[in-house]
Amino acid sequence: MDDVHGAFTTNGEGHNSEGLLARRRVRPGQNLPARSGSDPLGGLGGLDALSGLTGFAGPTVRNERRRRPTIVGIGGTTRPESTTLHALSTVLRTMAGAGAETVLLGSADLDLPMYVPEQRERTPAAQRLISEVARADGLVIATPGYHGGMSGLVKNALDYLEDLRDAPRPYLDGRAVGLIVCADGPQTAGTALATLRSSVHALRGWPTPLGVSIDTSTPPFGPDGKVVDQRTASHLETLTDHVMGFAYAWSQVI
Repeated sequence: MDDVHGAFTTNGEGHNSEGLLARRRVRPGQNLPARSGSDPLGGLGGLDALSGLTGFAGPTVRNERRRRPTIVGIGGTTRPESTTLHALSTVLRTMAGAGAETVLLGSADLDLPMYVPEQRERTPAAQRLISEVARADGLVIATPGYHGGMSGLVKNALDYLEDLRDAPRPYLDGRAVGLIVCADGPQTAGTALATLRSSVHALRGWPTPLGVSIDTSTPPFGPDGKVVDQRTASHLETLTDHVMGFAYAWSQVI
């Protein structure tokens, strides 16, 4: 898979995410209009461009309420320079370069009291988590693998989404959710990814076809935070493509 995004290069060069969707979604021979002014989606051609997506069966008439999708990233660990946070940040940077508004809710933002359903009061950090997810068009959730499951930090954050049960779009309804698990060994990563995928299903989200598991026994990121492992680079690129493709398509019809 060719890497045009920069964030996934292993030679230390800068980012270049301009072609993220245009390269993959446009039918052969189709010309895209030039990007213009403050419209971050101007070069994507709306649903006309997205109709090249395999299996996409959206409306044939472009919805002129086109808007910039919002992607919220949740996760990380309390360790500085954690692999989990590097992976999440890399994906969000590339999505931002492709025109999305991105929000990173890392470990400091997820340092919340244990979720108590019957307690009505919410801390400012909890209120922010709930409000950001409520307006999101897609999510990326990243967690270390702890004893075959997700971290308590991430699980507690997902528990707070119960407060969205009566929202116009309850829980994670109608949102693509990219999943990343980092663990020292493939077995822990695999079981944690399955657990995380089940939780997203229960929250009515759409886990992307590819869930990324990163084996941290060999460091996949360099000291500068760039990906140095080609397998990790390719998988994070594919995850980005899945979430962004769904978010851009869905943002035309809601």
